[in-house]
Amino acid sequence: MKSKFKILTTLFLAVLFAGQLYAQVKSDYDKNVDFTKYKTYTFKGWEKNSDEILNDFDKKRILQAFKDELDARSMTKDDTNPDVAITLYIVVDDKTSTTAYTNYNGGMGYGVGRWGWGMGMGGMASSTTTYSEDDYKQGTLVVSFYDEESKDLVWQGVLSKVVKEKPEKREKSIPKSVKKLMKPYPVKPMK
Repeated sequence: MKSKFKILTTLFLAVLFAGQLYAQVKSDYDKNVDFTKYKTYTFKGWEKNSDEILNDFDKKRILQAFKDELDARSMTKDDTNPDVAITLYIVVDDKTSTTAYTNYNGGMGYGVGRWGWGMGMGGMASSTTTYSEDDYKQGTLVVSFYDEESKDLVWQGVLSKVVKEKPEKREKSIPKSVKKLMKPYPVKPMK
């Protein structure tokens, strides 16, 4: 019984922590817009100077990842006469996750129950709960597409995930994260 409890607890913790490793994506768009008409785009920059928390390498990685995703959708960068203007916003928050593991050692015994004599849980029992806290950084990236002619917001994607601390990991994770963020965009990649 104890070994089954430990296995279930271990599986639960593994699923809990695995969920923190993956990006969560949300998006919304104007259902009345024909997104296939958008052939050109421009980056209008970072909203509210949110890029100040990024180093130049990560800024380039993010912009290149978006360029690759838009190229795959047959869109071309055009800063003079774009169909769509794109803004980016990023925020990084310090977070703490708390986990608890309880080890229960129950006893078996005989006793008088509510309805008479019988066998059941009883005797000496004890439990020990261990807590652990892990600090991490939660990053949220918001990309907004505006119709350049009407200035209306037509599509927005929000990605939230744990920030990788090592630059070599971010070099690989940023393109994957942007690809996941762009997956719900109404026009699918051609490649």
